[in-house]
Amino acid sequence: MADTYDIIVIGAGPGGYVAAIRAAQLGFKTAVVDREHLGGICLNWGCIPTKALLRSAEIYHNMTHADAYGLSATGIGFDLGKVVGRSRGVSQQLVNGIGFLMKKNKIDVIWGEAKITKVGEIAVVPATKSAMGKPPVPAPKGAKGPGTYQAKHIIVATGARPRALPGIEPDGKLIQTYFEAMVPQAMPKSLLVMGSGAIGIEFAYFYRTMGAEVTVVEVLRQILPVEDAEIAAFARKRFEKAGIKIMTGAKVTGVKKGENDITATIDDGKGGTLTITADRMISAVGVVGNSENLGLEALGVKIDRGIIATDGFGRTGVDGIYAIGDVVGAPMLAHKAEHEGVICVETIKGMHTHALDRAMIPGCTYCLPQIASVGLTEAKAKEAGFELKVGRFPFVGNGKAIALGEPEGMVKTIFDAKTGQLLGAHMVGAEVTELIQGFVVAMNLETTEEDLINAVFPHPTLSETMHESVLDAYGRVIHT
Repeated sequence: MADTYDIIVIGAGPGGYVAAIRAAQLGFKTAVVDREHLGGICLNWGCIPTKALLRSAEIYHNMTHADAYGLSATGIGFDLGKVVGRSRGVSQQLVNGIGFLMKKNKIDVIWGEAKITKVGEIAVVPATKSAMGKPPVPAPKGAKGPGTYQAKHIIVATGARPRALPGIEPDGKLIQTYFEAMVPQAMPKSLLVMGSGAIGIEFAYFYRTMGAEVTVVEVLRQILPVEDAEIAAFARKRFEKAGIKIMTGAKVTGVKKGENDITATIDDGKGGTLTITADRMISAVGVVGNSENLGLEALGVKIDRGIIATDGFGRTGVDGIYAIGDVVGAPMLAHKAEHEGVICVETIKGMHTHALDRAMIPGCTYCLPQIASVGLTEAKAKEAGFELKVGRFPFVGNGKAIALGEPEGMVKTIFDAKTGQLLGAHMVGAEVTELIQGFVVAMNLETTEEDLINAVFPHPTLSETMHESVLDAYGRVIHT
């Protein structure tokens, strides 16, 4: 007989393992299926190991500028193997932590590739290869193996993979995705990055800081396309000041591979073409949902361009089948997947839940400078018909930023002029990925400018820039 559960989650990434833990907390007999990664892409090849790499780059950058702080540092260098090794070690520590959480919550781990054979039943077969095309990852100790499993509720949390453009498909060596870019065997002297979203910009910053000549090519007119235009323009100046070459409104139309380099042909968007030769190329043109080979279409689940359609509570329209995370669409972020997992399981339990409000999901880019945002950009707010009050405050007017040696940054806040509702907040500068949560909480509490103006912010802190930006929107700024 097949093993039977209340809930089976397919995929053990942030959305999947959080959904499984919440299900176990609510008393459901729960299992999670994965073919290679507890923690998913985020813990193994995304969020966490990239931040470890970027931290090494940040410290290295600061060491090379020690004199600015009255310090002396000589013989500065780096061991790339150790930099990568530290990143992998951080990742493995957290993966081990997920295994512990599965045991603590009495969640069964099933190892292999799952297919939904009918409503309430999945078949698990051995994995054929890992995400990087390497041999399958061995099952964790205590995991169950291939077989047939039953559950009243099946949650698909299979994530996404790098998008490949026709004719410019990654080969894992000369043209890389984030998988290969995260574990370089040697530091390239030159690098071409195709795409300027968070992934592309973070790798551009890492490789440039570690000494590579970096060129970024973006098909749109703005780097960091989802960010507020003013913030993106500010960040671009900083990146270019750091030596990153940026081409916007341009498109890579073809790539010729050499023995140990690539030559890309680029449409410059102005009627001309040029070629760029680089040791390596990173393709960072987005991701596509892993919705294939799960048996979903045969059961009537709607899928559009790889994205599973859901109702905001994780329900697909087919009773007993749910989906969360990257596979249900943008924003494809770990924290969004986690929240969707909780909403989905609590909905199954019959609890009072609220559909995910995607306007309240913060986005962060972890480079130098950092970029963080939540809510509407100024352009989107105008398109929506709001009359606006917009505030801005530069880091150069903040004592803590100057003391840190980080005076280049800005906070921008956008309010509905009629109601005082905070519509959006956008930040660029030191530690803004930590600061943005203040605005996230404020928006969830339906704050107005009066609430923020009357709040007391500690001094000296970078958070005072947030207060001053609000004051500026209403003609009350103090320090500029």
